[in-house]
Order: sequence, then structure tokens, then C-alpha cells
Amino acid sequence: MKQFELGPARHPAPPTLEIVPVAEMTEATRAIRLTPDFDVETLETALDHLDLIIVTFPIFRDGRGFTQARALREYYGFAGEIRAEGHLIPDQAQFLRSCGVDCVLLGDDVDETPWLRALSLFPVTYQARLGLR
Repeated sequence: MKQFELGPARHPAPPTLEIVPVAEMTEATRAIRLTPDFDVETLETALDHLDLIIVTFPIFRDGRGFTQARALREYYGFAGEIRAEGHLIPDQAQFLRSCGVDCVLLGDDVDETPWLRALSLFPVTYQARLGLR
């Protein structure tokens, strides 16, 4: 897998972090993977200890990851890295970025050109970006 950056890196997570499912999180955990049905409100007290949160998209039309990312940034002030993985398409790049996602995990054989093109199509957005970019 390779990471496709959606914008300038804010606080990139250290590359050696062990990523655990949110259900297995302990006080020492620094990187977690969320399931789409997980309520991010329950993470509020743990966010200061996390460097990386991965939101998953089991199918491209499942928008719960967008909601999770936006809530983490806007409502809970998460300042670490948010990474998206799963069934994502380049058409979603702008929206991922506006929701606070830092990068997308792509397969090693995926061409980044459509992702770059999607990010360059609309230089202006009508909705405010969370003030984080």
C-alpha cells in the first residue's frame, strides 16, 4: 500500500506505529483503525494520546467515514493524522480533504493521476474547510 497525500502534512504519524482495531485500544495505543459503525464521541478523552486514526470505507458509497473524520476534526479537535482506506474513488478526494482527511491508502498498482486531477479540478470550495489546511 502507498499513501496519497491530500494536502500538506499537518502532523504525520511516525511510520513505525502499530495500528490496532479500536476495540483493542489500550492507554498505550497511539494508532487505531475505526470501523464505520464506531461512535467517535467515545474517543474524546483518548484523542490527546493518539497520533493516527484510520477511517475505513467498506464500499465507496458508505459515507460514515466522512462523518467520522469531520467529527474528529471539527467537534473533538483531533490534531493527529487521519488516514482513509478501503473502497475510495478519486471523485471523493476533495470531499475527503474538506472533512479533514490527510491521506488515502491506495494499492501499490493504483495510478495517482486521477487523484491528482480530482484535487486540481476545483481550486475554490463553497464550504469552509475546518480551518485546518
